[in-house]
Amino acid sequence: MKESAGRRVRSQLKHPVVDGDGHWLEVQPIFFEYLAQVAGPAFVDRYAKQAAAHYGQDWYGIAPAERMRRRVTRAPWWTLPSNTLDRTAAMVPALFYDRLDELGIDFALVYPSLGFNIARVQDADMRRALVRAYNVMAADLFRSYADRMTPAAVCPTNTPEEAIEAAEHAVRELGLKALVMNCTVPRTIPADADWQPEGGKRRVYIDALGMDSAYDYDPVWAKMVELKVAVTNHTGSMGWPDRSSPSSFVGNHLGHFAQSHHAFARALFLGGVTERFPDLNFGFLEGGVGWACNLHADLIGHWKKRNKKAAHAHLKPTNLDIGEMRRLMTQYSARDKAFVGKIDRILENNLHVVLPDISQAELARRDIDSDEFAAVSIGNVGDIDRLFSRNFYFGCEADDPVTAWAFDPRMKTRLKAILGSDVSHFDVTDASEVMAEAWEMVEDRLLTEEDFRAFTFSNAVELHGRMNPDFFKGTVVEAAAQAVLAQPGPAGNAASARVAAAG
Repeated sequence: MKESAGRRVRSQLKHPVVDGDGHWLEVQPIFFEYLAQVAGPAFVDRYAKQAAAHYGQDWYGIAPAERMRRRVTRAPWWTLPSNTLDRTAAMVPALFYDRLDELGIDFALVYPSLGFNIARVQDADMRRALVRAYNVMAADLFRSYADRMTPAAVCPTNTPEEAIEAAEHAVRELGLKALVMNCTVPRTIPADADWQPEGGKRRVYIDALGMDSAYDYDPVWAKMVELKVAVTNHTGSMGWPDRSSPSSFVGNHLGHFAQSHHAFARALFLGGVTERFPDLNFGFLEGGVGWACNLHADLIGHWKKRNKKAAHAHLKPTNLDIGEMRRLMTQYSARDKAFVGKIDRILENNLHVVLPDISQAELARRDIDSDEFAAVSIGNVGDIDRLFSRNFYFGCEADDPVTAWAFDPRMKTRLKAILGSDVSHFDVTDASEVMAEAWEMVEDRLLTEEDFRAFTFSNAVELHGRMNPDFFKGTVVEAAAQAVLAQPGPAGNAASARVAAAG
């Protein structure tokens, strides 16, 4: 029998491989059984009727011109692989388990497919029932395979209370170790209720939970620390205003995880969540790391120019020397005739490039205390590195060469990329090739072998193991994971102390 590409790559490595973001394809009839047990047969009928519309299937019944007029988002199509073995393994946990060696994977975190949709169901009672049934199903179906696989429980975040309820049930009652949360939540604008009685017709904004949120999510972050569970986010942005093409699923799909992650990460940082919860790890899955490199660099650039001290020194409107401006304008008005007769008016209250009739004194007064970095303690660029890169982990697919940016020493800050195989979805046409595609970055000298170890093993171990030192206990990678966690951790002394106490 020919050796698989995944097995061949794994045989060259001196470390295990942890898949930080695999997927399974939940089977509806099995899920219906769990839903009936949790919520009753009536809920099954209600859910089945709503599911098609929720997934965009009404698109097919609308004429093209009407789709454009109403901006009905193109329905996802052919999103599952047609490779029979891969497809079946994604549906049957026992077969998935038996194929791990062929794939070159020692341990897999298995994330939802159907589960992502049920977390976004609008009806709160139905959503709670669906989530509870889903998590019971995931715990049951994967329990026998815990030495090499663990499923992620679904944890909706529509309200803090709902998130805490789902997390408590999944971790304390079901014994699940990983959670996936929807960390960008579309909400209607409250003020629109003044003129639009129908909630479904109100304007929508994106709540990224970390700042300017409808709720205080600090109790949720505190609960995650208490439960020793990392916050992993797998929410996309398809359907957002710039991702609602009526004709192109690809146009809506490109970069949609990155866009959602960008919103969540910047809200966590600017809202001071990483400051207040230094021991909480966050995983941003399937969006790659390119967006994170960009955001990290942008945060540095904006802080340097717009921290309060710098803004007062270089941007405060009253810093302008009006007398010198008058002299220069008067001198050059001989050549720029448009300024003749207007200099007094310009200098008095028209120096703003957009707003007419507002003085420099008023511009300075109304924002004199503004400080958009007030929620975080930043004294230098190193603090930005600490608050951004220390506890953030970024899921990257095997065929994404941009992953190399996370490890490039020229970027000055090393970001923590983790391998996400994305098996069972359309972009993996042959699961046995995933590790070979990842290894091409080593062959092309984009990554060193040490980088590859971090990418395919140690970063994923840190994401979960520095939250819960027992995360890999009883698994085939237990000893290797313990060796990683025994090293001083990026989360600082508190994480190291937890590891030591557990050992």
